[in-house]
Amino acid sequence: MSSSRVGRLALAVVAIVVATGPMAIAADLKADDYTAIAQLYARYNTAIDHGDGEAWAGTFTADGVFANNFKGHDALVGFVNTWRSNPAMNGAMRRHFSADLVITPSAEGATATVSTLLVDLSTKPVSIANFVTYSDVLVKTKEGWRFKTRAVKAEGPPPAAAAPPAAK
Repeated sequence: MSSSRVGRLALAVVAIVVATGPMAIAADLKADDYTAIAQLYARYNTAIDHGDGEAWAGTFTADGVFANNFKGHDALVGFVNTWRSNPAMNGAMRRHFSADLVITPSAEGATATVSTLLVDLSTKPVSIANFVTYSDVLVKTKEGWRFKTRAVKAEGPPPAAAAPPAAK
């Protein structure tokens, strides 16, 4: 390639960068970061499955948001308490099993997605209550990696409606 052609190509790249504005540079994650993030997911599941609202809220930043509805420590603890005690939610009899964790470096820290089965222990045999996908924004704090935001998407059909009582 001629030097004038290389120069024009470089000029074109610079023009595109200038025209599109500054681009965020992804953070570099180390092996320790990936391990720490995987441990964050394990602590999250263990805390909610054992009804430990404080530990579960501790997996989020101080201003962390869960499901676009619960923001900050007190709201997060309140969610776990309600989820565990509300018979309609049956949280006390549900357990999280997550797989397919994909972590991507970002300018803020990292983003991640994970698939989760909610297992219902109240049925015989044990059954799958739901399948959800979480989409997360993660940041590294002085305490370690935390969820900044956690969006939840149920992947299956809505629960079947209860059958009306039989006529006598």
